[in-house]
Amino acid sequence: MQATAAAHRHHLYSPFTAPSFSHHLSQTTRIGSRRRRRSPAPFGVRMSLRDDGPALAVVGVTGAVGQEFLRVLSDRDFPYRSIRMLASHRSAGRLIPFEGRDYVVEELRPESFDGVDIALFSAGGSISKEMGPAAVERGAIVVDNSSAFRMDPEVPLVIPEVNPDAMAHIRLNGRSNGALIANPNCSTIICLMAATPLHRHAKVMRMVVSTYQAASGAGAAAMEELELQTREVLDGKQPTCKIFKKQYAFNLFSHNAPVLSNGYNEEEMKMVKETRKIWNDMDVKVTATCIRVPVMRAHAESMNLQFENPLDEDTARQILNGAPGVVVIDDRTSNDFPTPLEVSNKDDVAVGRIRQDLSQDGNLGLDIFVCGDQIRKGAALNAIQIAEKLLQ
Repeated sequence: MQATAAAHRHHLYSPFTAPSFSHHLSQTTRIGSRRRRRSPAPFGVRMSLRDDGPALAVVGVTGAVGQEFLRVLSDRDFPYRSIRMLASHRSAGRLIPFEGRDYVVEELRPESFDGVDIALFSAGGSISKEMGPAAVERGAIVVDNSSAFRMDPEVPLVIPEVNPDAMAHIRLNGRSNGALIANPNCSTIICLMAATPLHRHAKVMRMVVSTYQAASGAGAAAMEELELQTREVLDGKQPTCKIFKKQYAFNLFSHNAPVLSNGYNEEEMKMVKETRKIWNDMDVKVTATCIRVPVMRAHAESMNLQFENPLDEDTARQILNGAPGVVVIDDRTSNDFPTPLEVSNKDDVAVGRIRQDLSQDGNLGLDIFVCGDQIRKGAALNAIQIAEKLLQ
Protein backbone atom coordinates (compact mmCIF):
# COMPACT_ATOMS: atom_id res chain seq x y z
CA MET A 1 0.00 0.00 0.00
CA GLN A 2 1.09 3.56 -0.60
CA ALA A 3 2.16 5.49 2.48
CA THR A 4 0.55 8.91 2.78
CA ALA A 5 2.02 11.98 4.39
CA ALA A 6 -1.05 13.06 6.35
CA ALA A 7 0.54 12.26 9.69
CA HIS A 8 3.60 14.32 8.83
CA ARG A 9 1.97 17.53 7.58
CA HIS A 10 2.75 20.93 9.08
CA HIS A 11 1.44 24.36 8.20
CA LEU A 12 3.00 25.56 4.94
CA TYR A 13 3.55 29.15 3.89
CA SER A 14 2.91 30.53 0.42
CA PRO A 15 6.05 31.12 -1.66
CA PHE A 16 4.68 34.60 -2.36
CA THR A 17 4.51 35.46 1.33
CA ALA A 18 7.55 33.45 2.37
CA PRO A 19 9.33 34.40 5.58
CA SER A 20 12.64 36.17 5.29
CA PHE A 21 16.08 34.62 4.84
CA SER A 22 16.63 34.61 8.61
CA HIS A 23 13.45 32.58 9.10
CA HIS A 24 14.79 29.85 6.84
CA LEU A 25 17.83 29.53 9.08
CA SER A 26 15.98 29.52 12.40
CA GLN A 27 13.02 27.13 12.21
CA THR A 28 13.57 23.66 13.67
CA THR A 29 10.34 21.64 13.42
CA ARG A 30 10.65 18.39 11.48
CA ILE A 31 8.70 16.01 9.25
CA GLY A 32 8.45 12.52 10.65
CA SER A 33 10.82 13.21 13.50
CA ARG A 34 11.37 10.36 15.90
CA ARG A 35 12.79 12.72 18.52
CA ARG A 36 10.86 14.86 20.96
CA ARG A 37 10.18 18.48 20.09
CA ARG A 38 11.93 21.29 21.90
CA SER A 39 11.26 24.95 22.51
CA PRO A 40 11.10 27.02 19.31
CA ALA A 41 13.52 29.52 20.85
CA PRO A 42 16.75 29.63 18.79
CA PHE A 43 18.99 27.88 21.30
CA GLY A 44 16.84 27.41 24.39
CA VAL A 45 18.55 27.33 27.78
CA ARG A 46 21.80 25.75 28.87
CA MET A 47 20.59 22.16 29.08
CA SER A 48 23.63 20.56 27.41
CA LEU A 49 26.49 22.05 29.46
CA ARG A 50 27.89 19.08 31.40
CA ASP A 51 31.18 18.42 33.13
CA ASP A 52 31.41 14.97 31.56
CA GLY A 53 30.89 16.24 27.99
CA PRO A 54 33.62 16.88 25.41
CA ALA A 55 35.20 20.26 24.73
CA LEU A 56 33.84 21.50 21.40
CA ALA A 57 34.98 23.98 18.78
CA VAL A 58 32.80 25.25 15.93
CA VAL A 59 34.86 26.53 13.00
CA GLY A 60 33.08 28.90 10.64
CA VAL A 61 30.45 29.60 13.27
CA THR A 62 29.13 32.77 11.62
CA GLY A 63 28.22 31.02 8.35
CA ALA A 64 24.93 29.33 7.47
CA VAL A 65 26.16 25.83 8.33
CA GLY A 66 28.05 27.07 11.40
CA GLN A 67 24.87 28.58 12.77
CA GLU A 68 23.03 25.35 11.96
CA PHE A 69 25.70 23.43 13.91
CA LEU A 70 24.62 25.38 16.99
CA ARG A 71 20.92 24.77 16.38
CA VAL A 72 21.42 21.04 15.96
CA LEU A 73 23.67 20.79 19.01
CA SER A 74 20.98 22.48 21.08
CA ASP A 75 18.09 20.60 19.49
CA ARG A 76 19.69 17.22 20.18
CA ASP A 77 20.96 18.09 23.69
CA PHE A 78 24.50 17.27 22.62
CA PRO A 79 26.59 17.28 25.83
CA TYR A 80 29.62 19.57 26.09
CA ARG A 81 31.71 20.95 28.91
CA SER A 82 32.90 23.93 26.87
CA ILE A 83 32.45 25.34 23.38
CA ARG A 84 34.65 27.71 21.37
CA MET A 85 33.22 29.84 18.56
CA LEU A 86 35.84 30.25 15.82
CA ALA A 87 35.83 32.25 12.59
CA SER A 88 37.99 34.56 10.48
CA HIS A 89 39.56 37.73 11.84
CA ARG A 90 36.72 39.71 10.23
CA SER A 91 34.22 38.08 12.58
CA ALA A 92 36.41 38.02 15.68
CA GLY A 93 34.89 39.87 18.60
CA ARG A 94 31.28 39.32 17.62
CA LEU A 95 28.93 37.99 20.28
CA ILE A 96 26.93 34.84 19.57
CA PRO A 97 24.15 33.81 21.99
CA PHE A 98 23.97 30.09 22.62
CA GLU A 99 21.92 28.29 25.27
CA GLY A 100 21.59 31.23 27.60
CA ARG A 101 25.12 32.58 27.32
CA ASP A 102 26.92 35.05 25.02
CA TYR A 103 30.11 33.73 23.44
CA VAL A 104 32.81 35.88 21.87
CA VAL A 105 33.87 34.76 18.40
CA GLU A 106 37.59 34.07 18.39
CA GLU A 107 39.92 34.37 15.42
CA LEU A 108 40.81 30.94 14.10
CA ARG A 109 44.40 29.98 14.91
CA PRO A 110 46.22 26.64 15.39
CA GLU A 111 46.30 27.21 19.14
CA SER A 112 42.50 27.58 19.12
CA PHE A 113 42.33 23.78 19.36
CA ASP A 114 44.38 23.37 22.53
CA GLY A 115 42.23 21.28 24.87
CA VAL A 116 39.51 20.70 22.23
CA ASP A 117 38.09 17.18 21.89
CA ILE A 118 35.79 17.59 18.86
CA ALA A 119 36.08 20.31 16.20
CA LEU A 120 33.20 20.85 13.78
CA PHE A 121 34.49 22.50 10.60
CA SER A 122 32.48 24.43 8.02
CA ALA A 123 34.78 27.15 6.75
CA GLY A 124 35.71 25.98 3.25
CA GLY A 125 38.28 23.62 1.83
CA SER A 126 41.32 25.89 2.04
CA ILE A 127 40.74 26.59 5.74
CA SER A 128 40.15 22.90 6.42
CA LYS A 129 43.38 21.91 4.67
CA GLU A 130 45.32 24.41 6.77
CA MET A 131 43.61 24.14 10.14
CA GLY A 132 42.27 20.57 10.11
CA PRO A 133 45.72 18.95 10.50
CA ALA A 134 46.63 21.61 13.08
CA ALA A 135 43.60 20.60 15.15
CA VAL A 136 44.43 16.90 14.79
CA GLU A 137 48.01 17.52 15.92
CA ARG A 138 46.59 19.02 19.11
CA GLY A 139 44.49 15.92 19.75
CA ALA A 140 41.12 17.00 18.38
CA ILE A 141 38.82 14.82 16.32
CA VAL A 142 37.85 16.94 13.33
CA VAL A 143 34.50 16.46 11.58
CA ASP A 144 34.99 18.39 8.36
CA ASN A 145 32.16 19.59 6.14
CA SER A 146 34.34 20.60 3.17
CA SER A 147 35.57 18.50 0.25
CA ALA A 148 39.20 18.78 1.40
CA PHE A 149 39.60 15.24 2.79
CA ARG A 150 36.64 13.31 1.36
CA MET A 151 38.62 11.28 -1.15
CA ASP A 152 41.64 10.74 1.10
CA PRO A 153 41.77 6.94 1.53
CA GLU A 154 42.89 7.40 5.14
CA VAL A 155 39.91 9.59 6.08
CA PRO A 156 36.49 8.00 6.71
CA LEU A 157 33.64 9.50 4.65
CA VAL A 158 30.57 8.90 6.79
CA ILE A 159 26.79 9.00 6.74
CA PRO A 160 25.88 7.50 10.14
CA GLU A 161 22.74 5.73 8.86
CA VAL A 162 24.67 4.33 5.88
CA ASN A 163 28.27 3.39 6.78
CA PRO A 164 28.97 3.91 10.51
CA ASP A 165 31.53 1.11 10.44
CA ALA A 166 33.87 3.36 8.46
CA MET A 167 34.58 5.33 11.65
CA ALA A 168 34.36 2.43 14.11
CA HIS A 169 38.09 2.70 14.88
CA ILE A 170 37.73 6.32 16.02
CA ARG A 171 36.34 7.02 19.46
CA LEU A 172 36.69 9.94 21.79
CA ASN A 173 37.35 8.01 24.99
CA GLY A 174 40.79 6.49 25.32
CA ARG A 175 42.24 8.08 22.18
CA SER A 176 45.86 9.22 22.15
CA ASN A 177 45.82 11.14 18.87
CA GLY A 178 43.41 13.29 16.93
CA ALA A 179 41.67 12.15 13.77
CA LEU A 180 39.85 13.41 10.69
CA ILE A 181 36.34 12.38 9.61
CA ALA A 182 34.82 13.81 6.44
CA ASN A 183 31.19 14.81 5.94
CA PRO A 184 30.02 13.88 2.41
CA ASN A 185 28.66 16.38 -0.08
CA CYS A 186 25.08 17.42 0.65
CA SER A 187 23.70 15.94 -2.59
CA THR A 188 25.43 12.64 -1.91
CA ILE A 189 24.02 12.45 1.62
CA ILE A 190 20.45 13.13 0.49
CA CYS A 191 20.77 10.65 -2.37
CA LEU A 192 22.26 7.80 -0.35
CA MET A 193 19.85 8.16 2.55
CA ALA A 194 17.18 6.93 0.14
CA ALA A 195 19.21 4.68 -2.16
CA THR A 196 21.15 2.72 0.48
CA PRO A 197 18.22 0.82 2.06
CA LEU A 198 17.23 -0.33 -1.44
CA HIS A 199 20.86 -1.09 -2.32
CA ARG A 200 21.16 -3.37 0.71
CA HIS A 201 18.13 -5.33 -0.46
CA ALA A 202 18.69 -5.65 -4.21
CA LYS A 203 22.16 -4.12 -4.96
CA VAL A 204 22.25 -1.01 -7.11
CA MET A 205 24.23 -1.57 -10.31
CA ARG A 206 23.61 1.83 -11.91
CA MET A 207 22.20 5.11 -10.64
CA VAL A 208 21.15 8.13 -12.71
CA VAL A 209 20.60 11.26 -10.61
CA SER A 210 19.29 14.69 -11.54
CA THR A 211 19.51 17.27 -8.77
CA TYR A 212 17.54 20.46 -8.21
CA GLN A 213 19.72 22.36 -5.75
CA ALA A 214 18.74 25.26 -3.52
CA ALA A 215 20.54 28.49 -2.77
CA SER A 216 21.49 27.13 0.66
CA GLY A 217 24.12 24.95 -1.02
CA ALA A 218 26.08 28.07 -1.90
CA GLY A 219 25.85 29.56 1.59
CA ALA A 220 24.15 32.43 3.36
CA ALA A 221 25.20 35.06 0.80
CA ALA A 222 23.52 33.11 -2.02
CA MET A 223 20.31 32.80 0.00
CA GLU A 224 20.33 36.53 0.62
CA GLU A 225 20.96 37.25 -3.07
CA LEU A 226 18.05 35.04 -4.14
CA GLU A 227 15.74 36.96 -1.83
CA LEU A 228 17.12 40.28 -3.09
CA GLN A 229 16.82 39.26 -6.74
CA THR A 230 13.24 38.13 -6.27
CA ARG A 231 12.27 41.53 -4.91
CA GLU A 232 14.22 43.30 -7.65
CA VAL A 233 12.65 41.34 -10.50
CA LEU A 234 9.14 41.81 -9.11
CA ASP A 235 9.86 45.54 -8.88
CA GLY A 236 11.04 45.61 -12.50
CA LYS A 237 14.67 46.25 -11.57
CA GLN A 238 17.83 44.66 -12.93
CA PRO A 239 18.75 41.79 -10.58
CA THR A 240 21.95 41.92 -8.55
CA CYS A 241 24.24 39.06 -9.68
CA LYS A 242 27.26 38.87 -7.36
CA ILE A 243 27.23 35.23 -6.21
CA PHE A 244 26.20 33.71 -9.52
CA LYS A 245 26.86 35.00 -13.04
CA LYS A 246 23.27 34.32 -14.07
CA GLN A 247 19.95 35.58 -12.77
CA TYR A 248 18.83 33.12 -10.10
CA ALA A 249 15.31 34.35 -9.32
CA PHE A 250 12.67 32.87 -11.65
CA ASN A 251 15.37 30.91 -13.47
CA LEU A 252 17.43 27.74 -13.26
CA PHE A 253 20.86 26.85 -14.61
CA SER A 254 23.59 24.25 -14.54
CA HIS A 255 25.35 24.02 -11.18
CA ASN A 256 28.03 26.67 -10.81
CA ALA A 257 30.81 24.20 -9.94
CA PRO A 258 33.75 24.19 -12.40
CA VAL A 259 33.26 22.00 -15.47
CA LEU A 260 35.91 19.33 -15.98
CA SER A 261 37.45 18.00 -19.20
CA ASN A 262 34.98 15.09 -19.27
CA GLY A 263 32.03 17.52 -19.42
CA TYR A 264 30.87 16.81 -15.87
CA ASN A 265 31.16 19.52 -13.25
CA GLU A 266 32.81 18.97 -9.87
CA GLU A 267 29.47 18.68 -8.05
CA GLU A 268 28.43 15.82 -10.34
CA MET A 269 31.74 14.02 -9.97
CA LYS A 270 31.49 14.28 -6.18
CA MET A 271 28.34 12.14 -6.33
CA VAL A 272 30.13 9.57 -8.50
CA LYS A 273 33.28 9.29 -6.39
CA GLU A 274 31.70 9.67 -2.95
CA THR A 275 29.01 7.06 -3.61
CA ARG A 276 31.68 4.52 -4.56
CA LYS A 277 33.72 5.27 -1.44
CA ILE A 278 30.77 5.26 0.98
CA TRP A 279 29.35 2.03 -0.44
CA ASN A 280 32.86 0.56 -0.79
CA ASP A 281 31.91 -0.44 -4.32
CA MET A 282 34.14 0.79 -7.14
CA ASP A 283 31.97 -0.96 -9.74
CA VAL A 284 28.68 0.86 -9.12
CA LYS A 285 27.88 3.10 -12.08
CA VAL A 286 26.74 6.63 -11.21
CA THR A 287 25.93 9.52 -13.51
CA ALA A 288 24.57 12.89 -12.39
CA THR A 289 23.31 16.20 -13.70
CA CYS A 290 23.25 18.98 -11.10
CA ILE A 291 21.08 22.08 -11.54
CA ARG A 292 20.57 25.21 -9.44
CA VAL A 293 16.91 26.09 -8.90
CA PRO A 294 15.43 29.20 -7.20
CA VAL A 295 14.59 27.49 -3.92
CA MET A 296 15.80 28.99 -0.64
CA ARG A 297 16.88 25.78 1.08
CA ALA A 298 16.48 22.00 0.64
CA HIS A 299 17.61 20.06 -2.40
CA ALA A 300 15.49 17.75 -4.56
CA GLU A 301 16.77 14.79 -6.56
CA SER A 302 15.23 12.57 -9.21
CA MET A 303 16.81 9.13 -9.13
CA ASN A 304 16.67 6.16 -11.48
CA LEU A 305 18.02 2.95 -9.97
CA GLN A 306 18.98 -0.23 -11.79
CA PHE A 307 19.31 -3.32 -9.57
CA GLU A 308 21.12 -6.63 -9.78
CA ASN A 309 18.14 -8.41 -8.20
CA PRO A 310 14.42 -7.75 -8.72
CA LEU A 311 12.74 -5.19 -6.45
CA ASP A 312 9.09 -4.27 -6.86
CA GLU A 313 7.74 -0.88 -5.87
CA ASP A 314 5.60 -2.14 -2.98
CA THR A 315 8.60 -3.85 -1.37
CA ALA A 316 10.69 -0.74 -1.97
CA ARG A 317 8.03 1.39 -0.26
CA GLN A 318 8.04 -0.92 2.77
CA ILE A 319 11.84 -0.81 2.96
CA LEU A 320 11.90 2.98 2.83
CA ASN A 321 9.11 3.25 5.40
CA GLY A 322 11.35 1.43 7.87
CA ALA A 323 14.59 3.24 7.03
CA PRO A 324 16.05 5.52 9.73
CA GLY A 325 16.06 9.20 8.82
CA VAL A 326 13.64 8.66 5.93
CA VAL A 327 9.94 9.53 5.64
CA VAL A 328 7.77 8.37 2.74
CA ILE A 329 5.38 10.88 1.13
CA ASP A 330 3.89 8.94 -1.75
CA ASP A 331 0.16 9.49 -2.25
CA ARG A 332 -0.72 9.05 -5.92
CA THR A 333 -4.42 9.62 -5.38
CA SER A 334 -3.84 13.13 -4.07
CA ASN A 335 -0.76 13.71 -6.25
CA ASP A 336 1.06 14.37 -2.99
CA PHE A 337 4.83 13.90 -3.04
CA PRO A 338 7.91 15.50 -1.41
CA THR A 339 8.70 19.16 -1.99
CA PRO A 340 11.71 21.22 -0.87
CA LEU A 341 9.42 23.59 1.02
CA GLU A 342 8.04 20.79 3.18
CA VAL A 343 11.44 19.39 4.19
CA SER A 344 13.07 22.76 4.86
CA ASN A 345 14.31 22.86 8.46
CA LYS A 346 13.45 19.17 8.90
CA ASP A 347 15.80 16.33 9.83
CA ASP A 348 14.36 13.53 7.72
CA VAL A 349 14.85 12.97 3.99
CA ALA A 350 11.49 12.60 2.23
CA VAL A 351 10.98 10.05 -0.55
CA GLY A 352 8.11 9.71 -3.04
CA ARG A 353 7.19 9.01 -6.67
CA ILE A 354 8.21 5.41 -5.99
CA ARG A 355 7.44 3.56 -9.19
CA GLN A 356 8.68 0.75 -11.38
CA ASP A 357 10.95 1.80 -14.25
CA LEU A 358 8.93 0.73 -17.29
CA SER A 359 12.03 0.75 -19.50
CA GLN A 360 13.52 -2.20 -17.59
CA ASP A 361 12.11 -5.71 -17.52
CA GLY A 362 11.83 -8.00 -14.53
CA ASN A 363 11.42 -5.37 -11.79
CA LEU A 364 15.09 -4.46 -12.10
CA GLY A 365 14.55 -0.69 -12.05
CA LEU A 366 12.88 1.98 -9.93
CA ASP A 367 12.33 5.71 -10.15
CA ILE A 368 12.14 7.74 -6.93
CA PHE A 369 12.06 11.44 -6.00
CA VAL A 370 13.90 12.66 -2.90
CA CYS A 371 13.98 15.96 -0.99
CA GLY A 372 16.24 16.86 1.92
CA ASP A 373 17.38 19.97 3.75
CA GLN A 374 20.89 20.74 2.53
CA ILE A 375 21.88 22.76 5.59
CA ARG A 376 20.45 20.28 8.08
CA LYS A 377 20.85 16.62 7.07
CA GLY A 378 23.00 17.59 4.10
CA ALA A 379 25.53 19.30 6.37
CA ALA A 380 25.13 20.17 10.07
CA LEU A 381 22.93 17.31 11.28
CA ASN A 382 25.08 14.67 9.60
CA ALA A 383 28.19 16.14 11.26
CA ILE A 384 26.55 16.18 14.70
CA GLN A 385 25.41 12.58 14.23
CA ILE A 386 29.03 11.68 13.50
CA ALA A 387 30.04 13.45 16.72
CA GLU A 388 27.37 11.50 18.60
CA LYS A 389 28.92 8.27 17.32
CA LEU A 390 32.22 9.35 18.86
CA LEU A 391 30.58 9.40 22.31
CA GLN A 392 29.18 5.87 22.10
